[in-house]
Amino acid sequence: MFSKTDTMAIELNKDSLEESLNSGATASTNETNVDMPKISKEEEIGVHKGSLNTLAAERAELIKMIGNVEAIMQAHLKRLEELGVKIENSKK
Repeated sequence: MFSKTDTMAIELNKDSLEESLNSGATASTNETNVDMPKISKEEEIGVHKGSLNTLAAERAELIKMIGNVEAIMQAHLKRLEELGVKIENSKK
């Protein structure tokens, strides 16, 4: 368990996912470092494939959410224009 004062920073290493995940993992004074059991290559492949499937589904849901938010914003903008309020689109 981490206390509120503990922080966990993960430095992204695109070449090694394992190194990235382990870079920020520091044990608190109450915890001991325990070597994780080794898993087979096939099991690790399954874990990564499962993670990718989950993340792809989450990404698809986020895209749907963005579409819904955009549609609602457009409805508000349209109504404001009907009421005579000019809205400028500021692209930077």
